[in-house]
Amino acid sequence: MVSNLLEADVEAALEAAFAGDDDELLIVDPSAETIVSLVETAVGRDDLPKLSMLADERTLKDVLDDFVVASRAADLVADDALDLRVLGGEVDNALFVSPSRVVALVTVGEGVAALSTDDGEFVDEVYETHRDAFDEASAYTLRTPAISRVRETLESEIGAEARADFDAVLDAVEANDDDGIELDEVTVSLLVAAKNDVLLYDISKWGEDVGIASKATFSRTKTRLEDLGIVDTEKVPIDVGRPRLRLKLGDERLRGVDAAELAAEAAEMMAATPA
Repeated sequence: MVSNLLEADVEAALEAAFAGDDDELLIVDPSAETIVSLVETAVGRDDLPKLSMLADERTLKDVLDDFVVASRAADLVADDALDLRVLGGEVDNALFVSPSRVVALVTVGEGVAALSTDDGEFVDEVYETHRDAFDEASAYTLRTPAISRVRETLESEIGAEARADFDAVLDAVEANDDDGIELDEVTVSLLVAAKNDVLLYDISKWGEDVGIASKATFSRTKTRLEDLGIVDTEKVPIDVGRPRLRLKLGDERLRGVDAAELAAEAAEMMAATPA
């Protein structure tokens, strides 16, 4: 096997693996970092081969517990650009395997090095072995809705301003998670709804219909945010039945700020109070 040392980071290795004209790329036993990088690299591109991922189930669950990553992966799955399956055994190194090349990722300290070969006989053997393993593996069920569907339905059912705020809050959470901005998708949805004076019924019905969480989860989260003073509610009479609740921002610090600052302030208030 003749190998070439590639750039020592995941993104460069992915680009090298994508460089061929193959119709499929097998990703075998990727790390959590590699899965995240793969999803981020693949989103929004139409020049990539079909991605067939064979990964450790625990690693998949941990990575896809993040709504942003999972919803982007769900977009790829919906577009038939990504197929997720559960790895049944152990592999010595993470691999990118296509019909024309094999790229092995090797952990070096805190970094990653990549070794590549296009030796025909070796590549054929590795590809056939892992292609058979992928065909026999169980599919991984991704329950998070695709982010494109979340955005489209939020705009059509709640409003364009709510969608813009939702995107801005998610961007802030993703960009500043090391700074302590940790808000789950239900909390983000309720903050956006409160910023835009949306009814609790409407946002929770949307969230349940699109697959974010149940109405009960929205209600429980609303109660916690209300107890913390982050959101408030006012009763809105209706013709028949109990009045509905309109969500409002509670604390003065949250009012009149942009979506990114709203996320930071709410996260700080939540962190200051034990769950």
